Amino acid sequence: MSAFRVNVVAVNPKNENVGTEPISALVDTGSELTWLPAGELTAIGITPRRKRTFVTASGDRLQREVGYAIVRAEGYETTDEVVFGGRGDQVLLGVRTLEGFAVTVDPIGHRLVAQATLACVADSATCPSDHSSSRSRCSRTSLSSSAIRASAARRAAPSRSARASDVPMEQARPVPSEH
Repeated sequence: MSAFRVNVVAVNPKNENVGTEPISALVDTGSELTWLPAGELTAIGITPRRKRTFVTASGDRLQREVGYAIVRAEGYETTDEVVFGGRGDQVLLGVRTLEGFAVTVDPIGHRLVAQATLACVADSATCPSDHSSSRSRCSRTSLSSSAIRASAARRAAPSRSARASDVPMEQARPVPSEH
């Protein structure tokens, strides 16, 4: 896999007129969070909310402050938790921000590629749950495309019906309900 960088702008969610200059960040699908220089974040008024402990690739543990920012890159935008990076920390665009952008990473073309966000509703043919309640809509669940394909294959089999428990927990993510 080929590493590449993109320019990231952090914006203060309390005052969207205040943001950083573009910061070059390594696209890192192995990092959960986006890491930006602490000085850049504090300069635009983003305040640390708490400390988190991180484990590095070498197994070392370190603590960093985290806060909330609007993150923009390559025409995409999301609100996310960001790490106040210290001296010597790499500037990284993490996977949670990438998921918020609703993109996949093209490591060959060195670019972010938009993807549709998959959702499951009670009256959908791709819903993996038994929604026999009288409500016309249920709480929605966002699933990976592989979970949806697997669910559709299970439903096609006449021997049993698909159940919510058939979807591994790491693939199911709740989405806010319209109720």
